[in-house]
Parts: sequence; C-alpha cells; structure tokens
Amino acid sequence: MSINVIIAGPRGKMGSEAIQMVTNEPNFELVACVDRINNGKTLQDIDGLPDLAVPIFEDINECFEKIQADVFIDLTVPKAAFEHAKQALNHQVRPIIGTSGLTDEQLEVLRQIAKEVKTGCVVAPNFAVGAVLMMQFAKMAAKHFPDVEIIEKHHDQKLDAPSGSAVKTAQLIKETREAKHQGHPKEEETIAGARGAEMDGMHIHSVRLPGLVAHQEVLFGGSGQTLTIKHDSYNRESFMAGIKFAINKVINLDEFVYGLENILE
Repeated sequence: MSINVIIAGPRGKMGSEAIQMVTNEPNFELVACVDRINNGKTLQDIDGLPDLAVPIFEDINECFEKIQADVFIDLTVPKAAFEHAKQALNHQVRPIIGTSGLTDEQLEVLRQIAKEVKTGCVVAPNFAVGAVLMMQFAKMAAKHFPDVEIIEKHHDQKLDAPSGSAVKTAQLIKETREAKHQGHPKEEETIAGARGAEMDGMHIHSVRLPGLVAHQEVLFGGSGQTLTIKHDSYNRESFMAGIKFAINKVINLDEFVYGLENILE
C-alpha cells in the first residue's frame, strides 16, 4: 500500500532531508509540500530541491482540501507545527511532528482533537532511535542514581532551550526518581544561570554553537562513581529512520502518541 505524504518546510535542513527519505522509499509518495513562500510553484522550481513536480502550498487548509494525503510531516517551528497539526487532524490526515518546544497545553489540545476525530498523531521530541534509547536508559539509571544533571548541545539556530529531548529525559527520570535538591544546601550562583535550569532538583544545561547538530549527556553521580549516558547525532539523516518508522506506525493509530518510545517494538 502506498502512503501519501505531505511535508512542511521543504527548504529547511530537516524538511529537505525528509523529502529525500520519503522519495527514496518505494511505499511512500510525496504528494505536496507546505511552505510559507513559493505558493503555486513545484519543488523543481526551487533551487537546491529535488527535480520533482510536487506542488507547494502556502495555505495549509487549501493543501488538505486539494490533495489526498495519509500523513503530514512537520519539522519546522513550534508555533507553525501546532497550527498545522490541528488542521491536519481536522482533515483526518495523520500528523507526525518532530518539532520540539510545544507546551503541555498544546500537546493536550492535540491529544483531545486526535481522540475526537479518531485519527493517529505522533509527536516526538527526538526521532533518532539512539536518543530514544538514551532516554530510556537514563530512566532506568535514575532509580539507582538520584543525583543527575543533563547537558544538551545543539546548533545555534535552535529556537527553544532546553531542548525537547532534555525536557522529555527529565520527565522520564521523574518517573523513577524522587525529587531532591542537589549540590551544597548553601550553594550560590555568583553569575545568574550558572547552574542551568532546574526541574525537580535536576539541573539542565543548554549549549548552542555552530557546528553542532544534536547531542546530549545525562550524568549520574554516586558514592565513588559516576555514570554517563551519551548520544550524538552528527547529521540529520540520523532522524530519518525514526520518522520512517513513525509513518508506517501512525497509519494504524487512532490516538495521540507522545514520544517515539511509545511506538517502538
């Protein structure tokens, strides 16, 4: 069975990588793209994009009304991704959202719409399978090592900090770790923010530099020992296997799923 796919943000680094993945898969069909410019053009009209007669729409509602699609992929920015996902669900097109930075309230809205229209939706802070495993291992370790800090590093064009992956990691750790204050009880920041953000007593540090893609370390400390769980994405191709997996899974879903780990076998 061929799965018809629409991709938002074709000119972005993640979007262009997703286009390459979708067009290389024999059971996927790229049927349209959504872009904030270039309405009425096709991919072959845009420099640097594949020579394909795939239509581009600026208005996502027009796209869903004119194009028959099964899955919608959004790898753009949080504000656009949230609005796009709502419209996709209302047209019973299954959204896959790989944009981090959505709020808990926005995630709940998508959950409710998916439930009402009985349409699958997958939102994942990270589609790299190795990163998902890193989060699960950190959750396991936190039961035995309650003292933990997270360092996440991303390229300098990333809008949200901390990353969705870091927040998701902390949320998973909270499931097995009791909240505790870490460090010296009289600890004082001589420069504000030196200890990073704090969640449930854990400290989360964000690094933004050119040359980075997506990297995270979860550091655990115990008596006489430390444990570091680390994952690195060196290019955006690392996320494509997870997105491919999600496309094949969301077709058979009728509900909202947050986190790739919840659909991995």
